[in-house]
Amino acid sequence: MAVTIESLVYLVIVALLWGATNPLIKKGSQGLDSVKAATPWGQFAKEIIFLVTNLKYIIPFLFNQCGSVLYFLALQNADLSLAVPVANSLTFVFTGVTGWILGEEKSHMITYVGMILILAGTTLCCLDKLDAPEETLN
Repeated sequence: MAVTIESLVYLVIVALLWGATNPLIKKGSQGLDSVKAATPWGQFAKEIIFLVTNLKYIIPFLFNQCGSVLYFLALQNADLSLAVPVANSLTFVFTGVTGWILGEEKSHMITYVGMILILAGTTLCCLDKLDAPEETLN
């Protein structure tokens, strides 16, 4: 299956939605540890209520889920051997960058080297699939 630029753009948007929302969801769920109930079912219910009523959690969560819907739609026109690595590997990069912007713990130099390697590998995979000719079944 030939890969189109359009499908690659969708996959990068998916990675951006997933990666950028991960630190925001983490930040929005702060305080969940302080929710207490007497029974396990009560604890579960209180935690769900805490999360659903917390806009700092629910808005990034909804954007994250929009990324999942877009991923599902992008899989219809993308080569699976490219879609999974592109979306998942770039998610790590976007998570790291967003965390850095939000002031989370400072990353080590090796983290930045890893991000560069992820970007280089993803670029090479995309270039390979874009240049690949249509395969025909005999």
